[in-house]
Amino acid sequence: MNYIPQINRRTFVVSAAAVGGGLMLGMDIPLGPHVVRAADGSPEVNAWVVIRPDDTVVVRIARSEMGQGTITGLAQLVAEELECDWSKVTTEYPTPGQSVARKRVWGDMSTGGSRGIRTSHEYVRKGGAAARMMLLQAAANEWKVPASECTASNSVITHSPSGRKTTFGKVAEAAAKLEPPTEIKLKDPKDWKIAGKPLKRLDTADKITGKMMYGIDVKLPGMLNAAIKDCPVFGGKVKSFDAAKVADMKGVKKVVQVGDTAVAVVADTWWQAKTALDALPIAWDEGPNAKISSATIAEVLKTGLDAEQAFIGNQNGDAKAAIVSAAKKVEAIYSYPHQNHAAMEPLNATALYTADKCEVWCGTQNGEAAFAAVLAASGLPANKCDVHKQMLGGGFGRRGAFHDYVTQAVLIAKQMPGTPVKLLWSREEDMVHGKYHPVTQCKLVGAFDKDNNLTALHARISGQSILTVVRPEALENGKDPATFQGFAAAGEAAIGYSFPNLLVDHAMYNPPVPPGFWRGVNINQNAIYLECFMDELAHAAGQDPLEFRRKLMAKHPKHLGVLNAVAERIGWGKPGPQGVFRGLAQHMGYGSYVAAAAEISVEGGNKIKIHRIVGATDPGFAVNPAQIDRQVAGSFVYGLSALFYGECTVKDGAIEQTNFDTYNSLRIANMPKVESIVMPTGGTPWGGVGEPTICVAAPAVLNAFFAATGKRIRSVPLKNHNITFA
Repeated sequence: MNYIPQINRRTFVVSAAAVGGGLMLGMDIPLGPHVVRAADGSPEVNAWVVIRPDDTVVVRIARSEMGQGTITGLAQLVAEELECDWSKVTTEYPTPGQSVARKRVWGDMSTGGSRGIRTSHEYVRKGGAAARMMLLQAAANEWKVPASECTASNSVITHSPSGRKTTFGKVAEAAAKLEPPTEIKLKDPKDWKIAGKPLKRLDTADKITGKMMYGIDVKLPGMLNAAIKDCPVFGGKVKSFDAAKVADMKGVKKVVQVGDTAVAVVADTWWQAKTALDALPIAWDEGPNAKISSATIAEVLKTGLDAEQAFIGNQNGDAKAAIVSAAKKVEAIYSYPHQNHAAMEPLNATALYTADKCEVWCGTQNGEAAFAAVLAASGLPANKCDVHKQMLGGGFGRRGAFHDYVTQAVLIAKQMPGTPVKLLWSREEDMVHGKYHPVTQCKLVGAFDKDNNLTALHARISGQSILTVVRPEALENGKDPATFQGFAAAGEAAIGYSFPNLLVDHAMYNPPVPPGFWRGVNINQNAIYLECFMDELAHAAGQDPLEFRRKLMAKHPKHLGVLNAVAERIGWGKPGPQGVFRGLAQHMGYGSYVAAAAEISVEGGNKIKIHRIVGATDPGFAVNPAQIDRQVAGSFVYGLSALFYGECTVKDGAIEQTNFDTYNSLRIANMPKVESIVMPTGGTPWGGVGEPTICVAAPAVLNAFFAATGKRIRSVPLKNHNITFA
């Protein structure tokens, strides 16, 4: 683009909301009558659509792609309204620096919370529709006919009365000079031809051929490489290090301190940097957390289960009184551990700093937050900084709210001005300096009357709050509303049952292990807590788990819809194969209603074979059903890995799991057959897809395990119970 107005750094105020991905949208699709051009000189019809002379359509994508299919889905939505030839569609990322300079024309760049499509669908569709209207008007002006007599289809514009035709590429230049329309009407989804269809992903071919560039692949002329080591104890700092000991090692260019907590070695190659770093004598000031362990954390959480003070997340009636007067009570305590994102691509960023410019190349789930980190670390104004987004080799939330790796890369590059430096974390560094899934425990108490009718439920959550660390401004008088995902009274993660008396509360305790948004976030543990306990209540009442749930779901038709769908598909209520047992679960997260039903067998009491798992998803609207199907299967990989293996433990203030030998994941041989039911029922808001179904995999399997063995498992991972795959 050749039009980037200058902007003073003070006009881009980096708030906590910006870093956390919560900036308000200030969209302005129109760009004015001047022609803005892409790097190759092609005209930009508007911020979302560039059209080349050969009719290639370049769709700008502000969100990030990390394997979930967002760039394809968003391109489908733009192309649908644009009426272009899908075979000629390609995509590109605008940079956050360009976006800020143009008054945030591309809006929110945060890609987390399954928001990539669901919170941007309307304005990207309007971008496509506005571009179509401008192209039609340009053709009409050339023909001197009313635009209302012209139609667009497959990148061809036709004047209906005369039959004259032209292509998008031929009128794009003229269209780019027009004033954009002020009134834009969007298609009814029932009329979609490109959106809503199971089209092939746009990024698959480049991944297969190796053409795809990830952050780890970036190479710049004269680039050096850096390896880094941060104090392994949370809250610790660098005390001293002896750079002279490694200064003469092969390839070493410089040893630098990075902030208060880390030391890096810069060398010709990364392996040279890492080898020197491993040989570098470093003394750490381990600080006040050196004696913290998983056991000490668990003991504090345990006290919270009965603490008098707690934040109330959902309440109706008087659950405590109903429990006191109950004819029968059922009580259980569940727990959920810290877990690591463990993305395949370790954290990395390449930075080039001079006194007049700072640029960073990296994978990020939030271009604006990465940009904010560059501004803060470089000290330069916004018009002298930028971030070039690369494809992510996994994100899962780690590359969203936290850009410590970007800050480190800039701080290192500042000490070597004019030389590009690629910082790559080792796998060990990536594992011990994560932002971990929050640790919690949950005490659940259910009450029955003399006729075995459920009269009350009290769920007390004790443990970590993510927002307290990541976005404290989002707390509500100290309460973290995100803690109650799946237990909430309303909203995008509402509970799917109506109880005569209900109390869900949270005793907050924040250990020094930093929490983060881990794919699915709080619905992961809350679905286990609620759905496994619902099974416990059903069996205590002598009732079928499905029928028990159904009686409490009359006012929750969409929750019930997905539950019924998986129950029917799995054959609930009908005899299963010999030795095969079933379990089910339902939940809501990120605006989508999800359910799962699993069939398993158990050998020797502790070896599980998952034969198949059915997942149902109601996201409101399905932009690409084939991609949703893949996302459901991928979600189950993530959810089952967490169930069987996922746990990070703390010893002497540090994470013990430092690589995949101690932090395992599901293998292909153990992956069950997945049957996905995509059942969009419309309405608002649109739901997400990448995260919701993760949460129902574990409780479905745990409930099936009880059906098979009569044993309740109330803590994960299963490896701690000597339970493995068959």
